[in-house]
Amino acid sequence: MTIDEEALAQTRKRVLAGGAERYHAANAAKGKLFARERVALLVDEGSFVEDGLYANSLADGLPADGVITGTARIDGRDVCLMANDSTVKAGSWGARTVEKIIRIIERAYQYGVPMIYLVDSAGARITDQVDLFPGRRGAGKIFHTQVRASGSIPQVCALFGPSAAGGAYIPAFCDVVAMVDGNASMYLGSDRMVEMVTGEKTTLEAMGGARVHCAESGVGHFLCKTEQEALDTVRTYLSYLPSNWQNVPPAAEAKEPAGGDLAALVPASERQAFDMRRYVKGLVDAGSFLEIQALWAKELTVGFARLNGEVVGVLGNNSMFKGGVLFVDSADKATRFIQLCDAFNVPLIFLSDVPGFMVGSAVEKQGIIRHGAKMITAVSEATVPKICVVVRKAYGAGLYAMAGPGFDPDATIALPTAKIAVMGAEAAVNAVYANKIAALSSAEERAAFVAERRAEYERDIDIMRLASELVVDTVVEPGDLRTEIIRRLAAARGKDRGFSRRRHGVTPV
Repeated sequence: MTIDEEALAQTRKRVLAGGAERYHAANAAKGKLFARERVALLVDEGSFVEDGLYANSLADGLPADGVITGTARIDGRDVCLMANDSTVKAGSWGARTVEKIIRIIERAYQYGVPMIYLVDSAGARITDQVDLFPGRRGAGKIFHTQVRASGSIPQVCALFGPSAAGGAYIPAFCDVVAMVDGNASMYLGSDRMVEMVTGEKTTLEAMGGARVHCAESGVGHFLCKTEQEALDTVRTYLSYLPSNWQNVPPAAEAKEPAGGDLAALVPASERQAFDMRRYVKGLVDAGSFLEIQALWAKELTVGFARLNGEVVGVLGNNSMFKGGVLFVDSADKATRFIQLCDAFNVPLIFLSDVPGFMVGSAVEKQGIIRHGAKMITAVSEATVPKICVVVRKAYGAGLYAMAGPGFDPDATIALPTAKIAVMGAEAAVNAVYANKIAALSSAEERAAFVAERRAEYERDIDIMRLASELVVDTVVEPGDLRTEIIRRLAAARGKDRGFSRRRHGVTPV
């Protein structure tokens, strides 16, 4: 028996319509778009080719089995994508849903193109668990395939609704996650389950909402006001990356910085804070800075930018927040960003104004040593061109974490304001002369003694002395920094990317 054209057309129309109208209306009331609208808004017009359109089409109420998969183009470049259809059983997973997701990730990996996840799913259908959960091509295979593809192709997620239970790991295995404020959420157990298991009373928004994950947990990277903003963020993010690990990032037209005197941005006193985000924008091509995880671990600023049209990754200590000290979260933030850049051939620029890693019982219990070691491991293993710029200070292990001289940077550049030392002058004088200071009889004597010792210490770590000892490669004026970095990155473009004879290291996680 063959299907006639009219029957095929009717089936296709029914599948393309998604779930029942009441579910479309409910989503619209929340400001949510239909999954197919999201795809159309994201990709180049007319470029989407769908796979598995008729998956589970013989079942009642399961068009495409609740997920849209296929290939398309974004800004003329090939991509693969999946999009949960939340009008079909809340975007939950059945056996064919899982198979479609696995297949499209495998295809992205095979083709060497970015994989995009447009997520809006209530998780697995419990009634179908035997078919979708435990087997070789079950839900676990999705995550296995994502891990295999990680670092080989860009993987980016836009989250429009829930990403529940095991399904929450799809965003977690992506390079970045854009979340729509008020609608997007990630959680391993629902609020009802949490109360049943632990007795805690909470809500999905308080436990796993977009703002929580973008500002507190660090699982989210971009907090977006609207779905269109989330889709635009995906498009912009991909514009900084190559299609796969074997290619270089796409260049753009070079632009001069937006303006601003870099020298004037840095206060003479290291006790006075300044905003490293402004400094970055004054250094890179105008309008090119894309900050990542702007709301989380704000003591470290990271993001993509362009220098003379070429993509770079930037890390800068931001003294506006916690004095720019490195904490557990900022070390993790740096580690992931460094690995991302190294995977996709993005040169790294470290802008150092760091007092070091945080000390104290609270952070020691959180494992600041192993988190710091993880960041230093990422810096060590990164083989892309990397430039260390000491903007104002690099103290203690902070120097190491910001790609200091011992970590094979292609250049260590110091500004005239730079200081490199085990610790700042005040702390050093106190550490060495605490008993002597305490023994002095008057406040005037103590002040004079401390001032004299501080001056000795400052002379010992004078930046020109460090340059004469080849600790730093050059000292440049702020106005010359951009040109210096551009020239040095150009020279390092063909560097050997080898690092170590091994399969992989043992990360201090």
